[in-house]
Amino acid sequence: MTSLPLPYWRLSSFYFFYFALLGATAPFFGLYFAHLGFSAARIGELLAIPMLMRCFAPNLWGWLGDASGQRLAIVRLGAICTLLSFLPIFIGHSYAWLALVMALHAFFWHAVLPQFEVIVFAHLHAQAARYSQLRLWGSVGFIVAVAGLGGLFEHLSLDYWPQSIVLVMAGIVLATLWIPRTRPEPREISAEGGFWRQLLRPGVPAFYVCAALMQLSHGPYYTFISIYLESLGYGRGTIGLLWSLGVVAEILLFLVMAKVLKRFSLRQILIASFLFAALRWALLGGLGEQLPVLLFVQILHAATFGSFHVAAVNIVQRSFDSRQKGQGQALYASVSGIGGALGALYAGYSWSSLGPFWTFGMASLAALVAAVIIAIRLQEERA
Repeated sequence: MTSLPLPYWRLSSFYFFYFALLGATAPFFGLYFAHLGFSAARIGELLAIPMLMRCFAPNLWGWLGDASGQRLAIVRLGAICTLLSFLPIFIGHSYAWLALVMALHAFFWHAVLPQFEVIVFAHLHAQAARYSQLRLWGSVGFIVAVAGLGGLFEHLSLDYWPQSIVLVMAGIVLATLWIPRTRPEPREISAEGGFWRQLLRPGVPAFYVCAALMQLSHGPYYTFISIYLESLGYGRGTIGLLWSLGVVAEILLFLVMAKVLKRFSLRQILIASFLFAALRWALLGGLGEQLPVLLFVQILHAATFGSFHVAAVNIVQRSFDSRQKGQGQALYASVSGIGGALGALYAGYSWSSLGPFWTFGMASLAALVAAVIIAIRLQEERA
């Protein structure tokens, strides 16, 4: 069968807008809720809600995508509903109302990416190593959003932040309309057995546990890093640039990731990613006031997210056959959500009582434990 040309810009444009939304929310949700007067514990709870939605929403949509094969329709529906369900944020700002908004928009937002990843790999076929070349545009979108909004809100009140989110969500909706269809998925019965049989193969459960631990270790970072840096005297524009530095490092890694995958096994890449994460959180909690250390910590984002994510999606794609890839990718998103929710919750409660040092110290320990598990349980495998 002749392979079709890779629709590079049509696929990468979705990554651009999808991760621009992450760049518009991750650094600013905490600041926005603090601007509204919520305590650290309440902020941690509100930011844990999208992670909790990520625990089960992707599995529901993943099962539907595998059963129906209509992944593109699910991506488009999820994008539209994400936008519509965020609009009530303009109606009220009570804790209960904002919790509802966070839950609704996250339920649909987390349905989109796992199904889109399956679509991307269906287009890539034997060119799976080119995934990072598409995914880097998500990092570009993140930088544009975080740097642009960081500079903007140096001069504007955070009261205008929700409007900026709506614009980015509209961009995601438009990008989904440009995504090309793939060939119909084969519906034959797999020789590997059903989803659960494939999930329980040696090393696969350990990988999913460690994916949760990686996101748990990121909980304090995504929840409180902007607030933490503000407390250290950094301005919002500088904070935006620091977020951008991490993503620039991530982009540079994506550019060479195909060569990295040829040289190192997926197991080696994951172990290195976890060890760098343990180092990153230890330095951030202990020496975050030192700008050179902070710059180095942000550069390590290339490993704690970039190399980890590329290795992780490759493992998921190799662990399941075509009929179960959607559920496998959804489960990866879900366990990441569980880890992220637990990370946000413990950070919310420990931040006030224990402080940044011990909060990031626990994150460092979680990443170190994951490195040990991967070293012991995961088999050597090359992309």
